[in-house]
Amino acid sequence: MNELFPIYVKLDQIKTLLVGGGPVGLEKLEAVLSNSPRAQVHLVAERIDANVYELIATSPTLTASERAFRVGDLEDVDLIILATNNPTFNNQIRELARTKHILLNVADKPSLCDFYLGSVVRKGNLKIGISTNGKSPTIAKRLKEFFDDLLPEEIDETLTLMSNFRNNLKGDFQEKVRLLNEHTQDFFTKEAYDRKD
Repeated sequence: MNELFPIYVKLDQIKTLLVGGGPVGLEKLEAVLSNSPRAQVHLVAERIDANVYELIATSPTLTASERAFRVGDLEDVDLIILATNNPTFNNQIRELARTKHILLNVADKPSLCDFYLGSVVRKGNLKIGISTNGKSPTIAKRLKEFFDDLLPEEIDETLTLMSNFRNNLKGDFQEKVRLLNEHTQDFFTKEAYDRKD
């Protein structure tokens, strides 16, 4: 059973440490930035690939230190992402993260993770996170592709209209919920899509 609790984190308001400057570090940094372009990330690695530096140069909220990790790198950090292939180091950071109450993600090591970086479907303001509980990132990727194709590009316009509708509703919370439910109950039916064609 998947007992993960899905949340959406405002990475521009907290500090993230990414350890690893190779291809996996680049993949993690790209994933972070594609979802949160203003994320505050400090990358630390003994060697940082040129394409990682190129990506870091595109944002004023990204910093890099080409050196070995130091315990002081954890000061004022809220999240850690490890992109290293050093099991001993990963386990050491796991213990440090626990003692400092910092959430940790370790690439390809679900047993060491407090959270996962799942596949994400994005259509304007709509964002759908997909988790397989660390079992199969490949299936998550295929589901992402499926939903990307299934969801109409116009969904963002619909979200804007619904936001305006919600903001103009009168009454207490329960009445607003009732009206919103009534207004959207048939939105994703086959008949609704047939009418759009």
